[in-house]
Amino acid sequence: MPQSYSGFEYFNVTFPAEYVAQVEVDRPKKLNAFTEPMFHSLGSIFDRLSHDADVRVIILSGNGDRAFTAGLDVQAASEGGNISNKTITDVARKATLLKRHIQEIQDCVTAIERNEKPVIVVMHGISYGLGIDMASCCDIRICTKDTRFSVKEVDIGLAADVGTLSRLPKLGVSMSFVKDVALTAREFSAQEALQVGFVSGVYDDKRAAVARALELGKLIATKSPVAVQSTKDVINFSRDHTVVDGLTYVKILNSSMVQTKDVEDAMLAGIKKTKPTFAKL
Repeated sequence: MPQSYSGFEYFNVTFPAEYVAQVEVDRPKKLNAFTEPMFHSLGSIFDRLSHDADVRVIILSGNGDRAFTAGLDVQAASEGGNISNKTITDVARKATLLKRHIQEIQDCVTAIERNEKPVIVVMHGISYGLGIDMASCCDIRICTKDTRFSVKEVDIGLAADVGTLSRLPKLGVSMSFVKDVALTAREFSAQEALQVGFVSGVYDDKRAAVARALELGKLIATKSPVAVQSTKDVINFSRDHTVVDGLTYVKILNSSMVQTKDVEDAMLAGIKKTKPTFAKL
């Protein structure tokens, strides 16, 4: 049985199918906007799921009909000590505290990307700011046809610093598009997101999108966890390195991973036309 994930305020963690976990942001009355404690909960949940042997795929979604997330809860952030502390006047010391704070929040969101298991995000309705940050960390992105995206940070007077500006240019979308949406903070539609390659599928409503995510998750969960996790690892490494570096990395990785019994089990199942089962990882 999967571990217990109760006790995380504003998050629901469920297991809709064998080896599939669903993490749902659950603050719908505030459009699933994030307070600082929510970032820490997000990081803790994904770090735990990464090492949970009963989980092979994760779906990330938002509760309610109106929003995946409206992003940062700006009012709550403005009242936070790291931003509003007026007792520290020295610029270097205030900057150091802010740098540490930003790093802390970045690490919480990066927990999605560094998770060993594939993460499928389902976006719907309002998907602003942090919504793009989180989605950019995910391995597969799908959305509903009513999704409204925005890299919103310039509208609140700052450059996005939790991941969008670093990850979005590496997702295969054009640099012109990245700068267009990041510099203007304009909304873009699900259809435009599909056209530029930010998402790989658009569905009529959230129910249909979650159903598709679950279908994908269940399919991936039938594969060897050694193969799946290694594949994600190599793709992410290769994204950030040269082709030669990527080839060297997968050569070294597979010199150990191909020795897994999963290879034999998968090949025999293919020959016998049976469904293979794989040990937990």
